[in-house]
Amino acid sequence: MRRVITAGVTVLVALAVTLTLPAGPASAAPPGIPSAATAASELASLTVAAESHASTYSRDLFPHWIIQSGTCDTREQVLKRDGTNVVTNSSCSATSGTWRSPYDGATWTAASDVDIDHMVPLAEAWRSGAWAWTTAKRQAFANDLSRPQLWAVTDNVNQSKGDQDPSTWKPSVTSFRCTYARAWIGVKYYYGLTLQSSEKSALSSMLGGC
Repeated sequence: MRRVITAGVTVLVALAVTLTLPAGPASAAPPGIPSAATAASELASLTVAAESHASTYSRDLFPHWIIQSGTCDTREQVLKRDGTNVVTNSSCSATSGTWRSPYDGATWTAASDVDIDHMVPLAEAWRSGAWAWTTAKRQAFANDLSRPQLWAVTDNVNQSKGDQDPSTWKPSVTSFRCTYARAWIGVKYYYGLTLQSSEKSALSSMLGGC
């Protein structure tokens, strides 16, 4: 009888494990994306202000990519997190895998075709208050794996986005715009960054589509 019970427990545990496994890397997304309701509340609390200090911005003021674990830097960590069947070499560089860019829906099998986008661009953050931060805080912002700041996307899409905010650039995949707005707001709220009135209007409109 004890053997039967043990076997039954084993089957139940195995079944529970099977049922609770995550959906898989293909649907991976950065952590900390607020709900639409939370994002709306956070958006309402953000300070609207004109941007400043644009002329003093330098990408070097935001040190990245830093080593996160072993030999893996931030870029490599995001590639592993957001990809499917990612294989890395001894230097932690991705040698194979599949990545789906949420901005444009494209799928890539070469890591060289994938950029790691800062949801809130570094230059945008600088103009919105990061000019007053310490270098340590700017480094944390540029390498933040705990919030929805870093996304694996098509390289030329990232380049076309540049340092634009949602008032002048939006993902071509319209179904992703709700997530885009929620992530953008979540990052700005956490870091206490300001936003422009046109930016706020665009974000509010996208949240309305959630």
